[in-house]
Amino acid sequence: MGRLLIFLALVYGVVCVALYFMQQSFIYFPQQRHRPDVPLLKLAAGDETILVSTRPRKSADAVIYFGGNAEDVSSSLPSLAEAFPDKTLYLMHYRGYGGSSGRPSEMALVADALLLFGRVAQDHSNITVIGRSLGSGVAVQLASERPVARLVLVTPYNSIQELAVARFPYFPVHWILRDKFESWKYAAKVTAPTLIVMAERDGVIPSSSSRALHTHFAKGVAELAVVDGAGHNTIADYPAYVRLLKSHP
Repeated sequence: MGRLLIFLALVYGVVCVALYFMQQSFIYFPQQRHRPDVPLLKLAAGDETILVSTRPRKSADAVIYFGGNAEDVSSSLPSLAEAFPDKTLYLMHYRGYGGSSGRPSEMALVADALLLFGRVAQDHSNITVIGRSLGSGVAVQLASERPVARLVLVTPYNSIQELAVARFPYFPVHWILRDKFESWKYAAKVTAPTLIVMAERDGVIPSSSSRALHTHFAKGVAELAVVDGAGHNTIADYPAYVRLLKSHP
């Protein structure tokens, strides 16, 4: 029995080590950029180059978009262009995505988001920030630190750490996980009008997680909306999604 327990402990330890070194592959799924026709803004982030797909307009209004963990953000241009025909659009390709160099991490993505906001603010005085899925964690941190005019969080989570704990309940996720994306910590600091858009049939982010995030915003700052029939990866295909983006003040 003693040898069995030692063996099981060793196996458990090996799995914990494997989870630690493989964790990035559970969070990030870099995608190639499939719209070479779209104009690009290039940002120098230290030794790395961050690419940003753009749709220029002569306007003081702009939209910054942060996508999901397996999204080529340039593919979201049509729906965003429909929702914001008169605003300049900036869609950031995370490190390792769409031709951007480097490797993604929570710290790096948030730093790049702050860098992009600073660049956009040079030309635009009214900036809406949208974060979808993984990008909601980037967007809420940005909005907690910068004068964002509006914030839209699409299929957001309260915390990636909470989701990981639920997925791996028998492992010390709190110790293993580096990129925790604890959005709830930043929500209370957001003062911009915020819209949380949920998918009715979201099989990735539980509705309880999105609703929990909503409770951490100051009273009256955030509102909830649900796109009926939509799934986590199909929400942008629904006309109601574009209508919500258009209707948000």
